[in-house]
Amino acid sequence: MSKSGSIKDGEKGPYDPVPIADKSTDEIKLEAKMSLMNGITVIVGSIIGSGIFISPTGVLKYTGSVNASLLVWTASGIFSAVGAYCYAELGCMIRKSGADYAYIMETFGPFLAFVRLWVECMIVRPCSQAIVALTFSVYVLKPVFPDCTPPDDATRILAACCICILAFINCWDVKWATRVQDIFTYAKLLALFIIIFTGAYQLFTGHTQYFTFENTNTEVTSIALSFYSGLFAYNGWNYLNFIIEELKDPIKNLPRAISISCVLVTIVYVFTNMAFYTTLSPVEVLGSQAVAVTYANRLFGMFAWVIPVFVALSTFGAVNGILLTSSRLFYAGACEGQMPEILTMIQISRLTPTPAVLCMVHQLWRLREVTIVWRLILSIGVSVVCLPWLRWTQPNRPRPIKVNLFFPFIYTLATLFVTIVPMYASPVETGYGCLMIFTSVPVYFVFVAWKNKPLFFQKGVGAVTKTLQKMMVVVGPKTKVQRKN
Repeated sequence: MSKSGSIKDGEKGPYDPVPIADKSTDEIKLEAKMSLMNGITVIVGSIIGSGIFISPTGVLKYTGSVNASLLVWTASGIFSAVGAYCYAELGCMIRKSGADYAYIMETFGPFLAFVRLWVECMIVRPCSQAIVALTFSVYVLKPVFPDCTPPDDATRILAACCICILAFINCWDVKWATRVQDIFTYAKLLALFIIIFTGAYQLFTGHTQYFTFENTNTEVTSIALSFYSGLFAYNGWNYLNFIIEELKDPIKNLPRAISISCVLVTIVYVFTNMAFYTTLSPVEVLGSQAVAVTYANRLFGMFAWVIPVFVALSTFGAVNGILLTSSRLFYAGACEGQMPEILTMIQISRLTPTPAVLCMVHQLWRLREVTIVWRLILSIGVSVVCLPWLRWTQPNRPRPIKVNLFFPFIYTLATLFVTIVPMYASPVETGYGCLMIFTSVPVYFVFVAWKNKPLFFQKGVGAVTKTLQKMMVVVGPKTKVQRKN
């Protein structure tokens, strides 16, 4: 396949499985080790991070009332489920690591695919990882600093340690990474179920005074901005598509994992928010930096420490989910020739994309939530447009799952609403988002589109690649290694 174009029907991509010529050689490639349950925990564990414990404040701020905020939480879940449904068709039709990057590459070509890759790899994923890791640090250090905010240096050092530990696990074995994801997903669900059950008791004992539409904000811009906090909390529903090559029987397990996870998370999120408002007033929620902790302090007494512990576990698992899936995006981009070749390499004994994992551990910084979510929604919206476009341009392509075109149409309209309207309400944040997207243009033309680079540059890059290969003991995905009998 040409690096400058998309893969056409019938052609092999650079990271399609390569047939093994004989049994004495083993092909170096990513292996399908993940079961349906692993897939569910990847999605659930990636979605449930810090958002549900912090985002209720943001949703309530723009909706103004409890009942309106619950409607936004429900609508955000439905919005995510519709997008996930569209991704099920795309994932079963284009079974490659990289998810929406691969879909845009095949549909609209290398330029738009690179823009998506640039936004995701250079901005969205590192920022999301940093935000969740820093939240983990704050909750771990809170018992040590009960009467004040933990020092900034301490939180950053602990966040960096969290990311480095998880990077090692992801480099060592995919099974280890999925096991971590499984354990911490169960832990965060347990925490939320504790909150839900105590909230149900409060509800049945008559604590319903805050469930009203009083002070509801009906401005269109406020409604759009309220979805930013809600959708930020649901971020991660598309993460399994990024590692589809490592999922067993993806045609059957991908749509099952997506549907089970989206329904489960939506129910848990709505019921958790209802539990918060059985005990906390809107004023208390707006004044809280961590709603779940405030809730625990009001109800659990001497056992209130349980919730901060579970929040720390939740965010730790979420960082692992981001790292696990993001590294496959780096890998997919490099396989298309749009990132350094070293990122296509796989560790020969562990069969993990070690360079791509380590590339994710490169920065710890923060951006405004509005800026991150705006770009994320816009990018996913473009990916959903791939579905009807491929129906038109490639109508005879095999589709194990065929989605009614009503769903991508509705999703696209909703995407336009939540991306265009906030431009008037938050012009500075969205302006920064546009500028960061436009930075991909010169990078693309200099490093990707320009093929005849000077010989000294090519030799220099080749030397660096070989050195890194030796350091990490990695080879390209088409390489076969002779095994001793």
